[in-house]
Amino acid sequence: MAEDCIFCKIVTRQSRARIVYEDDLFMAIEDINPQAPVHILVMPKKHIPEIQHITNEDKELMKRWFWVAVKIASDRGLAKTGYRTVINDGVDGGQTVGHIHIHLLSGRKFSWPPG
Repeated sequence: MAEDCIFCKIVTRQSRARIVYEDDLFMAIEDINPQAPVHILVMPKKHIPEIQHITNEDKELMKRWFWVAVKIASDRGLAKTGYRTVINDGVDGGQTVGHIHIHLLSGRKFSWPPG
């Protein structure tokens, strides 16, 4: 855990969040600044600051990360009309919290290109 990371503080219950999913390896929370009617952040509990910090030992964790996002979308019925998953990486990629996470967005029609 990184002591200055807000997501690590949420995982360790030092900061509050609206938790929508949790297991031994992952947590999903509602975004405090939603960009769609449904905006959930899915994060590993392990602190990984950016995508390029994923190591060979994280392969299984990464597979499960996407499985968790799909499970949440399925459980909430989002697949019926569609949803978007986004991973921002680095400052130029729009990442504002240095802890990898998937944005799961739904509840409205999205356009392309995204930004």
